[in-house]
Amino acid sequence: MARSSTRNTLRTLITGAALAALLLPAVAPAEARTPAASRSTAPFQHPGVLVGTQQLDFVKAKLAAGAEPWTSALADLRASRYASLDWQPKPRATVECGSSSHPNNGCSDERDDSLAAYTHALQWVLTKDQRDADRAISIMDAWSGVIREHTNTNAPLQTGWSGNNWARAAELIRHSGAGWPAGSVDRFATMLRTVYVPLLTPGSPRKNGNWELIETDALMGIAVFLDDRGLFDRAVDLWRHRLPAYVYLSSDGDLPVPPRNAGIEGESALVKYWNGQSTFVDGLSQETCRDFGHTGWGLEAAAQAAETARLQGVDLWGEGRERLVKALEFHTGYDNGASVSDWLCDGSVNTGLGPAVQLAYDEYHLREGLPMPQTERYVAAHSPFGANYFIGWETLTHTDTP
Repeated sequence: MARSSTRNTLRTLITGAALAALLLPAVAPAEARTPAASRSTAPFQHPGVLVGTQQLDFVKAKLAAGAEPWTSALADLRASRYASLDWQPKPRATVECGSSSHPNNGCSDERDDSLAAYTHALQWVLTKDQRDADRAISIMDAWSGVIREHTNTNAPLQTGWSGNNWARAAELIRHSGAGWPAGSVDRFATMLRTVYVPLLTPGSPRKNGNWELIETDALMGIAVFLDDRGLFDRAVDLWRHRLPAYVYLSSDGDLPVPPRNAGIEGESALVKYWNGQSTFVDGLSQETCRDFGHTGWGLEAAAQAAETARLQGVDLWGEGRERLVKALEFHTGYDNGASVSDWLCDGSVNTGLGPAVQLAYDEYHLREGLPMPQTERYVAAHSPFGANYFIGWETLTHTDTP
């Protein structure tokens, strides 16, 4: 039997049995693939990076009522080390990050400081304790006055991790009456444009897909903070090309969509790029057979960018609906204990998505009402979700939000 015929037979068996066991919901594919709004020409909405005014007002009302899970999620945030009012930033001119952050010359410090800035910014907008605003400002000012470059092999990814948190923190502080002086705002904006944007705009087409999705997410947030429509459109374009190359659907054909401008073409190259996986089914990710942790990062970055785009009037959630719903249901099913068949990753997967499901679960299940039984079970077992690299406090910021 020809290889393509064998693959089609396997796909039929798999989608009819193993995937049915994971209860993958039917999603409208035409809507998922058709841009609802290619571009927005309206002014940027502020604050509008990951969280907006309507969401923040909703969360503040829930906290005032002592409602759950928001109250417990805020308590977790306040108990974290990132929320300490004694936090002291550790800026440096050159942040050098090699593979897996080895060497780690400022990599952890920058990630931690940016996440601390976002944590304090969230506390400020939710509780109006000026000390949190002042701490967030002091962290951002410390870095904007010192950093000049990122170097070594992990520089683009490091820029994405930290750039995401910087953009969210700066957006909240700038547009909430926190008292950030205009000169300091301008210096921070210059830092983002000169140190971060040049490493983010090219993307990373030949790297594992979580890289380019994280970079895209950061670029979109920075674009909103800078009121830069050209950068925002560049981020949307990167997202639209990378997500189909990261999550497989049977409508793609026998093989996954190749990443754009990567030179990864043909069956053997794509199978190698997909970590040796040669049977492709709905919801499978390019990094599934690497590990679920990196896969979760990729899916979460796609979701975070879609949420920022939603706040700015671009419906990436609609465009990515089928891929993201099926990817989350596929992976949370295994995290929930589904057995692994021999056709998948040689019969063994490294599970553990981490705090990477709240945004898409909120959008597709809570807002749109789509059935996501596996993801719902995962959320119930693991929330409230905390902070991880470029992910922070999304049970607090997004559960049930309008």
